[in-house]
Amino acid sequence: MRTPLRSRSLRGAVASVAALAVLAACSTDESIDDPAPQAGEESASETEESGGGEEWFVQADFDEQDEQRSATFEGDPEQPWLQYIDGEMTDTADYTSNKAQKVCFANASISNPWRQTGWITMNQQLKVLQDEGVISEMETRDAQDDDNTQIADIDYFISEGNCDVFVISPNSTAAMTPAVERACETGKPVIVFDRGVETDCYTTFIHPIGGYAWGIDTANFLVENLEEGDKVVALRILPGVDVLETRWGAAKKIFEENGIEAVDYFTGADPTKIKGIITDELTKGDVAGVWMDAGDGAVAAIEAFEDQGVDYPVMTGEDEMSFLRKWEETGLTGLAPVYSNFQWRTPLLAVQKIVAGEEVPKEWVLPQTPITEDERADFLEANEGMPDGHYAKFGGEDLPGYPQVWQERQIP
Repeated sequence: MRTPLRSRSLRGAVASVAALAVLAACSTDESIDDPAPQAGEESASETEESGGGEEWFVQADFDEQDEQRSATFEGDPEQPWLQYIDGEMTDTADYTSNKAQKVCFANASISNPWRQTGWITMNQQLKVLQDEGVISEMETRDAQDDDNTQIADIDYFISEGNCDVFVISPNSTAAMTPAVERACETGKPVIVFDRGVETDCYTTFIHPIGGYAWGIDTANFLVENLEEGDKVVALRILPGVDVLETRWGAAKKIFEENGIEAVDYFTGADPTKIKGIITDELTKGDVAGVWMDAGDGAVAAIEAFEDQGVDYPVMTGEDEMSFLRKWEETGLTGLAPVYSNFQWRTPLLAVQKIVAGEEVPKEWVLPQTPITEDERADFLEANEGMPDGHYAKFGGEDLPGYPQVWQERQIP
């Protein structure tokens, strides 16, 4: 059986627990929440120019995700949270049950707006499945971005023995693997989503295509809109997080192959630091493009150009509303890559399929499609009234409580 894609991306390096603990994939925007500094942020923000990152790059994974960007997804495109790329399936006949299931969810955290948006959506999906008698309750333990806490959470669920299904969003990859394997040994279904682990004992592993796909989409967009020799400033949140490292690894490769001069900096998603970096680079000469591994700080980056009175760059951000709104306001040439937030619905819908005895994908790869300029207005209209930290492709429009629950950030 092949090694899970995310696990293979870690072959040459196991990052420090502190760095891996901070982010899933996306955001630390303080417009929604102002959490205490996370482990690893200070050292990351002190690192100005990073370079490197080659130890994270795996050509086979790059090639696979490049192909998956144009793959045909099974299922209804109106329900992308249920779509998947055809591949190995898990037989779930042994888990068939008419009894409402108790779900035990070991969550890495809800410490940033991307995770908060998904958590809200997940809980609204839970209400639907409770009303349908599929799930009796979901007991959740929040690890607050700490590996040891999440390991203890999983072991607590195992020792209590009251879980019908385990759902795990790992805080980090290597550290969480033994605990996930212990959950598998119970004989109960184990659903892993968002970040991977270094085992394939799970019933299904749910995730969007991945970091390489993000890097390919964004770097290709910049290359297509720039000239050879142009400078791009790459703004990176943190080192050591697999999906962020692979985003940059893919982009760096494409920039180098196309003669784009790219300099990268770790920012800690600090708007002041981002403005300073852009301002310093503009004093050295023209900056034609800005690449980001997440949307945090995109507005600050744009404002730095405004402060200097120079032309806007070609820029990639994210489907966070703050970037989409600033993009529209400025008219710059932009792209909003997506790390599909609607994936937070999928684990609970997988429970529904598993207890019905339906096959589920062993590796459940969800669509991951950027928002283009032609689509931006539609997403802005569809998400009117949502806060800046909301994610446009959250996929909860058909759930109870829409739109108020997301507008008011009613975090359970």
